[in-house]
Amino acid sequence: MNVSERFQSFLSGERPDDVAVFLSEDVVGDLGPLAEYGEETDDGIVLVVDGEKGRSVFQQVTGVEAMQFAQSAMDTDGDIDDDLSGGECPARPEVEDESEHGVRYVFAFAEEQNEEVGGLYAEGPVVHAYAYCDCGEAYSDRWVVEE
Repeated sequence: MNVSERFQSFLSGERPDDVAVFLSEDVVGDLGPLAEYGEETDDGIVLVVDGEKGRSVFQQVTGVEAMQFAQSAMDTDGDIDDDLSGGECPARPEVEDESEHGVRYVFAFAEEQNEEVGGLYAEGPVVHAYAYCDCGEAYSDRWVVEE
């Protein structure tokens, strides 16, 4: 399976053992060495890797343990793009310069549909995403994968 197929499979909720990590160009600098391992976006790259390895990569690049980051972001709702490469910071006032609110990195994982749990999880696979903004705000989003 090539990088693009793996990425699309993750976004479809078909890779619950993997995690996705978006890294902006500002965080990584040179995307070249990562190009063969991830899906390039307008502002960075998304890597989809085995869960344990992905959490380790996330910590190495950001300096923050992945699940600790997710826990700190989960109480602040925001909007993260379905392709994980951007979002809308909840701390951004409507008139403020948007350049101060770019997504620096995102950590995401998917859960399989689980009718026993109910709610959102009964509707289909759910992607959980956690973003860190240039302004220092951490926020989260989750959604049911569209068929």
